Amino acid sequence: MRQRSEQGMALLMVLLLVAMMSIIAVSVLDDIRFAVRRSHNSQANGQAQWYALGAETLARERIETLQRKDPQRTTLAGGWNGRPVELPLDGGLMQTTVTDGSACFNLNSVVAADQGEPFSRRELGVRQFTALMEGLQIGQARQLAENLADWMDSNDVTYAGAEDGAYLNGERPYRTAGQPLAEVSELRTVQGFGPNVYARLRPWVCALPTTDLSPININTLPADKALLLSALTLGQADEDLARGVLATRPADGWRDPAGFWDRLLAGGGSVEAPIREQVRLDSRFFDMTARVRWDDAEVVLNSRFERQASGRLDLVARRWALDD
Repeated sequence: MRQRSEQGMALLMVLLLVAMMSIIAVSVLDDIRFAVRRSHNSQANGQAQWYALGAETLARERIETLQRKDPQRTTLAGGWNGRPVELPLDGGLMQTTVTDGSACFNLNSVVAADQGEPFSRRELGVRQFTALMEGLQIGQARQLAENLADWMDSNDVTYAGAEDGAYLNGERPYRTAGQPLAEVSELRTVQGFGPNVYARLRPWVCALPTTDLSPININTLPADKALLLSALTLGQADEDLARGVLATRPADGWRDPAGFWDRLLAGGGSVEAPIREQVRLDSRFFDMTARVRWDDAEVVLNSRFERQASGRLDLVARRWALDD
């Protein structure tokens, strides 16, 4: 009887050992399977990113071709602005879109970088931003514009907006930036720019890598963005009139800003010299969006190019994400 009991215990121990070894084997196999999958996903994502960087090169060539055609003007000839171009890949698809990057209000223009301190409030930029928000029927427009200027200026003196004290007393204390925005999404950290205001503003604004007043190319600006011209002229040009002027733009674009201003201010208004200088016949900034699907991976790349005075085209921003 004792011998049988010992044999039973031995058999039970063997069964338990086999069960434990089976569990360990299954766990190891799962780890191997997940590791292989992770490796595959990483490889696919890396390859998709390389394709997206290739799209950046194609976009650069397209922009440089535009410049070679006419170094003094950038027009809509060829239908390049906002037109998606698809390129089949071995195992996927790449789509690239190049757009004029200056068809927007430059948020960084509410400060200036040449007035005795790193960044100081610019009255004209504040007024133009206020006019844009009023055109979009956003309440407390002037206060919001002042808040943005105080957020970016490099001093701690409150002009009419909100400096560090307004943010340090919050539930999650933080300080103002004291410098221009790197991305439009940073606007959400500024006092007053809640989700509703941000969503209303987002299609109309950008954060260009300069504090210059918004440069607007009248040869590429869409008619549905006529409000930008009304805001830049501080209401001297009516939005409906600006839309009509853009809708009747010459097929090959304007060759002289004077003719454009004559039509835009036909009602007898006048604008300051700095505002006239904002109107351009060429584009300084270009944006590219590349969407790549390859194998199981999908990536989105947003890049920004700046054309220098010398004609050189520089990559000034790159972001691996959807534009928010």
